Amino acid sequence: MKLTMKVTSTVLALMLVCGPFLNVSANAYTNGTMMQYFEWYLPNDGNHWNKLNTDAGSLKNAGITAVWIPPAYKGTSQNDVGYGAYDLYDLGEFNQKGTVRTKYGTKQQLKNAISSLHQNDIQVYGDVVMNHKGGADYTQNVTAVEVDPNNRNNETSGEYQIQAWTGFNFPGRNNMYSNFKWQWYHFDGTDWDQSRSLSRIYKFRGDGKTWDWEVSSENGNYDYLMYADVDYNHPEVVQEMKTWGTWYANELNLDGFRLDAVKHIKYSFLQDWISSVRSNTNKEMFTVAEFWKDDLGAIQNYLSKTGYSQSAFDVPLHYNFYDASKGGGYFDMRTILNGTLVASNPTKAVTIVDNHDSQPGQALESTVMDWFKPLAYAFILTRSSGYPTLFYGDYYGTKGNSTYEIPPQKSKLDPLLRARKDYAYGTQKDYIDHPDIIGWTREGDSEHMKSGLATLITDGQGGNKWMYVGTKNSGETWYDLTGNSTSKVTINHDGWGNFSVNGGSVSVYVQQ
Repeated sequence: MKLTMKVTSTVLALMLVCGPFLNVSANAYTNGTMMQYFEWYLPNDGNHWNKLNTDAGSLKNAGITAVWIPPAYKGTSQNDVGYGAYDLYDLGEFNQKGTVRTKYGTKQQLKNAISSLHQNDIQVYGDVVMNHKGGADYTQNVTAVEVDPNNRNNETSGEYQIQAWTGFNFPGRNNMYSNFKWQWYHFDGTDWDQSRSLSRIYKFRGDGKTWDWEVSSENGNYDYLMYADVDYNHPEVVQEMKTWGTWYANELNLDGFRLDAVKHIKYSFLQDWISSVRSNTNKEMFTVAEFWKDDLGAIQNYLSKTGYSQSAFDVPLHYNFYDASKGGGYFDMRTILNGTLVASNPTKAVTIVDNHDSQPGQALESTVMDWFKPLAYAFILTRSSGYPTLFYGDYYGTKGNSTYEIPPQKSKLDPLLRARKDYAYGTQKDYIDHPDIIGWTREGDSEHMKSGLATLITDGQGGNKWMYVGTKNSGETWYDLTGNSTSKVTINHDGWGNFSVNGGSVSVYVQQ
C-alpha cells in the first residue's frame, strides 16, 4: 500500500504492530491512537461537528492521531444516528427527510471540523454504511417470498406481491453529485409489506434474485439485516457504490474508513470496493471492518476472504474485558488474550474497550464495568500490539436513555493516553502469569526521551511483581503516572524493579 509519508525502515516495521502513526520524522514517531468520536445518545442539536472542530487541539495534546466520525450522511430522520442511511450523497446539504442538517450539523461544519483535525495532524476515518438503505421515497410492488428468520435459506411461503419501500429518487438533492435512482431490483430483500402492514423477512423474486454470498453463515445466510437490503450481485449497484466511495473520500478529504456491518455484505465486493477507492484516490485509506462476533475464526475467515485488505475490530478482546469486569475478581487474568485477534494477528487488530453498540441501552449491550475500564484501556494503550480505539462515551460519558449511563472517565484515561504517546516504546516483556495480577514492560528507545514503562493491572487484591525494564534504565526512579499508587521504584543494576498495584486497579510506572 502506498504510504503518504516518509518513514524509516524501523518505523515501517513498527507500523505493522502499532497502527498508523503521525508526526513521523527520520528519528521519531508517535504511537497511533484512534478515537471513536460519538456515542449513540448524542443530543440532536446539530452541534457535534462544531464540538469536534473546537476539540481538535485538545485531542492532539491528549495523544489522539485519528478520529472515526459517525455516518455523516442523511438518515431516515434528523435524529438518525446515521445507520438508517437514506442518501449517502447528502452530508447535511439538502432539505430532505424534513431537515437540511443531520443530527451532527451541516456539511460545511463537518468540513470545518475535518480541516481543524488535519491542521492538528489528526487523520479522519469516515463511517461507511453500505449494507442497507432506509427512508425510501415511495413504495413499489415486488414479488417476494417469506423466509425463516432463523434460517434465511428456508422459504416459508409461496410467492406473492408485497408493497416494499424500495424507491429512492432523492428529490431534495435533484441529481447533484449522482443521478442514480434506486429501484426494487437494486435490493434483494426487506422486512415490511406496506399493503398488509406485515413484518416478515422477505426475499425478492425475479431478476435472478438470491441472497448475496459469501456473508456470515449465522441464521443460514446473514445477508439480510434491516431496511431494504442492497444487492451486491447487481452490477449497477456495484458500480454506483464504488463511484460513491471515491466521491465520499475526496469530498471530505478522508484518510480512511470504518466499514459497518461487514458480516452482512458480500465479502468479495468489500475487497473490490476498498481496492477501487484506494486506486482512484491514490491514498492508503486505512480501513477497519466491523465484524461483530465473538468468534476469532469467523473474523480471521473474513480477513482472509478479503485478502487482508482491511483491519478488523478485536471483538473477542472486548468480550474478554467484559467477562473480566463482571467476574467478581474470579476471572483468570492469564486468559485475557485467549481467542483474540491481537494475539493471533496483531497487524490487523484494532482494539476496543466499548463502542456505540455495546454501550448501555443498545442491542449488543455488553458494557465493560466502570471500575475495569481504566484497566482495559491500559491494556490496549500501553502494549506494543494492536491499534487502540478510545470510545467517546468512555471519555466524555454517555447520555443514554437506559437506567445505567457511562460516567466520564477522562481524568482517568488522560494519563493512559499520555503513557502511550510519550512512554510506550521499545521492547515488550509480558508477565501475564498470575490469575489476578498481570503486567508487562516496555524498555523504551533512543528516539523518545525517558521512554519505557511498566504496567500492572489486577481484578483481585493488590500486590507486587518483579519485572524487567532493561539495564539501560538501571538506577532510575519510576513513579505511577496514574497516581493510583504512591510507591516509587528504583530500577536495580540488572534492570529489574519491584512494582506494586492496588486491588482492582491499574498502575503505569514511568521514569521520574
